[in-house]
Amino acid sequence: MDNTQNRFFAKTFFWMFLGLLGTALISWYTYTSGLCIELATSGGFAVVAIIELIAVLVFSFLFRKLSPTVVGILYFIYAFLNGISLSSIFVIYDITSIGFIFLITAALFGILAFIGYKTEKDLSNWSTILFPTLLVGIIASIINLFIGNTILDIGITWVTLILFFGITIYDMNKLKMLSEDESLNKDKLYIYGAMQLYLDFINIFLKLLRIFGKSRD
Repeated sequence: MDNTQNRFFAKTFFWMFLGLLGTALISWYTYTSGLCIELATSGGFAVVAIIELIAVLVFSFLFRKLSPTVVGILYFIYAFLNGISLSSIFVIYDITSIGFIFLITAALFGILAFIGYKTEKDLSNWSTILFPTLLVGIIASIINLFIGNTILDIGITWVTLILFFGITIYDMNKLKMLSEDESLNKDKLYIYGAMQLYLDFINIFLKLLRIFGKSRD
């Protein structure tokens, strides 16, 4: 890996770390301050979810047109709002269980990212399998909210977890390829990379927590 790629991935992972740190701090504050309960009883979580969706859509579709500063601001807005949404995990799961699964997620994510980077083959064709399957999984999850089938829910969670293993490898491989493209604006590209990897990490964490997390007594 040359110096340019070194700097690119150093910035990418640093921004990913800042996003995760911001999410964790906001999440903990929202829980400990009692704001989590207020949002749950007032329907505030729905408003937060809508703003999150708007932020990620603007980030995704206008990424090339926006300045690096605006892209960075959108990234942190999403990370902070996600922290508010994720505060509910402290109500549902034991704090020790959350910490342990976070560490497991970090280890798994590191292995998957390493595999994606070390894979010399272009994995862009994976997208034709990964993302349509993920979309089917999301639709099935929404349908199951009304059905309430526990076995189906567990099955969807496992399938989605495995999909995000593949997506993490795919994203890391894609970022390596993009980092070698001199025509791209690297000041925005590493923020884009941070967002993709941040989302992969969060989704793996939540799926593992759902499967293995210990509920509070």
